[in-house]
Amino acid sequence: MSTSVDARGLSCPQPILLTKKAIAEGAFPIEVRVDTATARDNVSRTARAAGLKVTVTDAGGELLLLLER
Repeated sequence: MSTSVDARGLSCPQPILLTKKAIAEGAFPIEVRVDTATARDNVSRTARAAGLKVTVTDAGGELLLLLER
């Protein structure tokens, strides 16, 4: 079972907090949707610090981050 986090339209630190909560729940993979480069960078950094693999896809103004163990 995977987890989806919709953090579009939210300013930091909200995307990071939602991502940390999803990581703690442990249902991988986790898809995180954001809409700013800052949120993308901060969520990516947080996930990598937790030892996760991060794949980023730009879907026409929306950024999709796939977090995997």
